[in-house]
Amino acid sequence: MQTTTSSASATAPKAKWTYKDFTWALSLFGTAVGAGVLFLPIKAGAGGFWPLVILALIAAPMTWFAHKGLARFVLSSKNPDADITDTVEEHFGKSGAKIITFAYFFAIYPIVLIYGVGITNTVDSFLVNQMGMESIPRPLLSGVLIALMTAGVVFGKELMLKATSAMVYPLVFILLALSVYLIPGWNTSMMEVAPDWSAMPTVIWLAIPIIVFSFNHSPIISQFTKEQRRVYGDNAVAKTDMITGGAAMMLMGFVMFFVFSVVLSMSPEQLAMAQAENISVLSYLANVHESPLISLLGPLVAFAAITSSYFGHFLGAHEGLVGLVKSEKTPAKKAEKISLGFIVITTWIVAIVNPSILGMIETMGAPMIAGILFLMPVFAMYKVPAMAKYKTSAPVRIFTALCGVAAITSVIYGAL
Repeated sequence: MQTTTSSASATAPKAKWTYKDFTWALSLFGTAVGAGVLFLPIKAGAGGFWPLVILALIAAPMTWFAHKGLARFVLSSKNPDADITDTVEEHFGKSGAKIITFAYFFAIYPIVLIYGVGITNTVDSFLVNQMGMESIPRPLLSGVLIALMTAGVVFGKELMLKATSAMVYPLVFILLALSVYLIPGWNTSMMEVAPDWSAMPTVIWLAIPIIVFSFNHSPIISQFTKEQRRVYGDNAVAKTDMITGGAAMMLMGFVMFFVFSVVLSMSPEQLAMAQAENISVLSYLANVHESPLISLLGPLVAFAAITSSYFGHFLGAHEGLVGLVKSEKTPAKKAEKISLGFIVITTWIVAIVNPSILGMIETMGAPMIAGILFLMPVFAMYKVPAMAKYKTSAPVRIFTALCGVAAITSVIYGAL
């Protein structure tokens, strides 16, 4: 294996930006752009305009350094075909691999729960506000929606994956069009709120988990990194750095433009109302905007974003739980059925209870993602000999670790 990799690297293309790199950057970008983006303006704009500006400035380096570090972690494996779990087992043993598998499941599983709540609230809001209907009893509505989405995954996995991949780019285009469409409605109400500079660090600190969640594209990093290593050999480090950087800049430009456009077109009171109603910002805009375009597109985009995100995260959560449940006493097929039943039933229960979506993102989703994405690669750079040549610079390591710690500690602080 090593000989093959070395010889491949000797003739590997140099790390110059190509059209293929652009398509990979789009794939990373598309993985990150999901339902989290629809809730980002509510939380990021809650502290006012100026904290949002600071969050926008740190979002790109946060995203790039973390994903760059995770890609380098995967590259550090002796096995060119290793994924994140294989690399963890190689560096930290089977116990370490089990811990990471457990953590990875609990990084993805809460997101499935979030989308169960989100799809129920989106459809309910659409039926009541746009269609003029009465609310369908929540247990029935949530049960039907979750059953339909899960059936799509279970019985038409390949079709659903193709459909969700195809949905990403129209979704991105529509969100961009909506961002531009909202420009005439921009107002200065957010900027007129006098910033409390003494509270600014706390406001930013408490908003970091939603940034981590909304910009996360770690699920695709393994496959992306393996492909770069196969094609570029030893030059894969420069290539993964370049492409993850491109994806981070695209996310910064597109997502933060959307966030600013939405925030500037709303008042602080409206943002607070959207959070209280536990709906995405697009569903809220559809309910208060006079434009038929917003009224129709808002809920449809929210529905598409949540549905496409649900499929990918359901598959990841299901595979992760099967890995945890499977044993000699519980064969793979039985583990798959147990896992499927557990995820569907718990998602349905949570959708009926209707907890705060932003609260779930902050307390359940972001901390585990931060641990795997921000802290694990930095820890490996200090402790794993194979990571020595993949170390990022000291300032980058410190910044990445601080962001990971901030995402976890802010959740603990918020729970107190």
